[in-house]
Amino acid sequence: MRITFIGGGNMAIALIGGLKKQGFSAAGIQVVEPSEAARQRLTDAFGVRCAAAVDAAALACDALVLAVKPQQMKEAVAVFAGALTNQLVVSIAAGLRLADIARWLGGYSRLVRTMPNTPALIGAGVTGLYAGPGVDREGRAQAEKILGAVGATLWLDDEEKMDAVTAVSGSGPAYVFYFIEAVEAAARNLGLDVATARALTVETFLGAARLAAQSSEPVTALRERVTSKGGTTEAALLAFGASGVAAAIEQGIRAAHRRGQELGNMLGED
Repeated sequence: MRITFIGGGNMAIALIGGLKKQGFSAAGIQVVEPSEAARQRLTDAFGVRCAAAVDAAALACDALVLAVKPQQMKEAVAVFAGALTNQLVVSIAAGLRLADIARWLGGYSRLVRTMPNTPALIGAGVTGLYAGPGVDREGRAQAEKILGAVGATLWLDDEEKMDAVTAVSGSGPAYVFYFIEAVEAAARNLGLDVATARALTVETFLGAARLAAQSSEPVTALRERVTSKGGTTEAALLAFGASGVAAAIEQGIRAAHRRGQELGNMLGED
């Protein structure tokens, strides 16, 4: 499979690195990136062909990965609208709907919308994918191979659910970092030094996430097993409940979901 990335930012870097680790040849990967410095970094790091603009060689591929910011997408795809033949087009832009990208591409329909997240940078991401009606089994397999290079993949049967994926897993790493910051700050305020506070906090989050991933039990059961009647954990959880922490988390995720829908409406306008 020959792959061309439109945009050479962090997610493109993660995907290219993941693909190369899986045995993809640098000769089969190209990047279109306007920044000369970014092109040089990509060439030095991966040995891939880079171009400042879309050319015939860039379009001589099996899959195009749209890795530009949502606000730049319409302009980025306009230069090859009407020039596509049977390439699979994979978007990793938050909020943008396939109908809008298809319209900007002159009615092209072999499109897949995806939402990866930043742990992809270390091969630990998770990506939600939705295939448009013009994508066959081969196209789905191609998209899964590309995004699977940086972590787990999950297919959705309804594009409207992609905004929920964005709110939960796309934005999710920031929520985890937010909690790590809060727990680490509390640890320092209790008298632990910076290094100890960080190590205890990060390792606790890592271990708890691994336990949840490896256990067949619901996380509720795992939480309850740590919570002794009248103990320290119960005291903390009661304080969280009194402060409305769970409700605040849901409100935040719903706010992210609404914003994703708003961005889709705004950016999809002609």
